[in-house]
Amino acid sequence: MFDRLPDDLARLITLRTWHAMWLERIDAKIAAVRQHEAERERARRARPPRPEWVVELGIGDGRPPLEVHAGHCYAIGTRRLAVSHNEARQLLADGVRACSHCTPDTTLEIPLSSRPALATTARRRSLAGHQQQAGRPEGVP
Repeated sequence: MFDRLPDDLARLITLRTWHAMWLERIDAKIAAVRQHEAERERARRARPPRPEWVVELGIGDGRPPLEVHAGHCYAIGTRRLAVSHNEARQLLADGVRACSHCTPDTTLEIPLSSRPALATTARRRSLAGHQQQAGRPEGVP
């Protein structure tokens, strides 16, 4: 089917020229794609590793820490700082909020009693629940 070529020299030369042009275009495109893939691979290798723990920072003077996240968490804001394992534990122990999506407090095994803000809230809830069970209105000893 494709073996039927013209019999005259002029048309054969035209076909060869046309195919040579297309081969040059294809070769140029192959080279460009290879270069692009090599650049992407170099960029991937040069990218710093994802941090294990991240603290989300607030706005303003001193940029106070707002929330602790695991490094893979999708809920990390744009103002962030990578922290070590020990720094993340210390921030959580000091009362910085733990992300409710990645739960770093559970992963870092921070007991509720060592988290001042949460321990107080948990004690209040526990006391309120105990008082309601005893038949007393909430807030009355």
